[in-house]
Amino acid sequence: MADQNIIENRLKHLETHLEQENPVLLSAVQSFRDLDRVAYRMGLLEDTESFATQIPWWPLISILGTFSAGKSTFINNYLDAKLQRSGNQAVDDRFTVICYSEDPTPHTLPGVALDSDPRFPFYKISREIELVAEGEGNRIDAYLQLKSCNSERLKGKILIDSPGFDADAQRTSTLRITDHMVDLSDLVLVFFDARHPEPGAMRDTLEHLVSKTIHRNDSGKFLYILNQIDTTANEDNPEEVIAAWQRALGEHGLTAGRFYTIYSPTASVQIEDPTRRQRYESKRDHDLAEIHDRMEQVEVERAYRIVGSLEKTAREIEDRVVPTLQEALDRWKKRVLWLDGIVFGLLAALVIGWGLSNGQLGQWWQWVRESTLHSGIFLVIVVGGGFLLHLALRNLAVRSLVGWLSKQQHSLPVRIDLVNAFRKSTRPWRSLLSKKPAGWGRKTRRLLSSIITQADDYIQQLNDRFTNPSGDQAAAEVETIAEEEAPMLAEEPAEEAFIAEEEPAPTEGSDTLTDDEETGKQSQ
Repeated sequence: MADQNIIENRLKHLETHLEQENPVLLSAVQSFRDLDRVAYRMGLLEDTESFATQIPWWPLISILGTFSAGKSTFINNYLDAKLQRSGNQAVDDRFTVICYSEDPTPHTLPGVALDSDPRFPFYKISREIELVAEGEGNRIDAYLQLKSCNSERLKGKILIDSPGFDADAQRTSTLRITDHMVDLSDLVLVFFDARHPEPGAMRDTLEHLVSKTIHRNDSGKFLYILNQIDTTANEDNPEEVIAAWQRALGEHGLTAGRFYTIYSPTASVQIEDPTRRQRYESKRDHDLAEIHDRMEQVEVERAYRIVGSLEKTAREIEDRVVPTLQEALDRWKKRVLWLDGIVFGLLAALVIGWGLSNGQLGQWWQWVRESTLHSGIFLVIVVGGGFLLHLALRNLAVRSLVGWLSKQQHSLPVRIDLVNAFRKSTRPWRSLLSKKPAGWGRKTRRLLSSIITQADDYIQQLNDRFTNPSGDQAAAEVETIAEEEAPMLAEEPAEEAFIAEEEPAPTEGSDTLTDDEETGKQSQ
């Protein structure tokens, strides 16, 4: 109960923050609560967890790239503060989360500050690291750090600076954190170093930074930046360097999208030719302005990301999670029936064979028929023992499917516990003939449908907030009023969908009753 109160308090703090900043996202918090209720009933989440804490609610900008690609210098220039160490060699070997602080003195906090705080990205990332590199989860401080900075440009957003991508040490864990960071981000800046004239030598890096991102449905959030282009200015063919990088990216599938060429205004190579210098500076300033503009617009993308996550999670539960659990239940039922048939058949054959071999089978049967007491003892031994053996075989069949379910769970884009949901659906009081997972019924389906409808409404409200195609001032005022009323109206459909009749709080038995009301109790 204490952990439940912690989750609820976090959601209330989040609502307090969003009340003035973004009323649409304020309504979305309630929708996440409804989604949590579905997951609790089905066993997909522990009651100490929430889908709302699995995503960062702050606008998030990630900065990736190779060693010495100028990422830290770019951040320092953007913040107008010497926060990150920079140089020709890699100096930061950890992921650095940078956020705003009123204190003018920067502070550096250990990785556990991120791993234990759901307000930041990388919450509980130590578990993910442990899965890919055993023992490394306990070394979270070796992978992450949190820095504060008193820069106005940081207000309302979070930056993440990554270590050099082409690191050899701790590579598996670094790639896992990188993938997690990219999934959470609203904008991803991918830096390459123009001082390396042969991008073909970095094929493995390009494979991960480009090939694995262009096919994502959010590939538009990636900006590819060729940095330190000023180092080529005094060469005879600087355009050929740019062309070589564009060809390398094209070979990995990047044939569209923005490709920027920049260099640091404060750490640049002196360009001797004034005409060329002016051309380079003009191009740099133009590209930097576009990049900074995208960084300032990240709050808008954050709002769409959160609403999209709400809809995506609801659809994943209905379209992939439930069918996967149903398939697991079907496999489990077949295995239990086979095990029951084999084991009980063998036991019956052994008892009958032994009785016939020593001539005592008839005597046993006569003893059973002598009195009601003897018949009762026989029934207790046969039925009770048979039932306990059947339960043991059910549990054996469950364990045989755990590995398969774990693989299915890792392939899902949402963080849920399929194994726990399956165990909840195969508890002893659940009928072997039940085809529905625990907690899944008409009411749950209606609630998910309502949440998806709400997500579509939130998208429309966001569109109304940021656009006004008609140019009608009166229409804009009506949209503003509707937006202010959204938090109150958004709660009603889900409540009507899920609580058509008053129910007690979910318990282990209540999920079974939900299915029994629809299918009727069936004996095993």
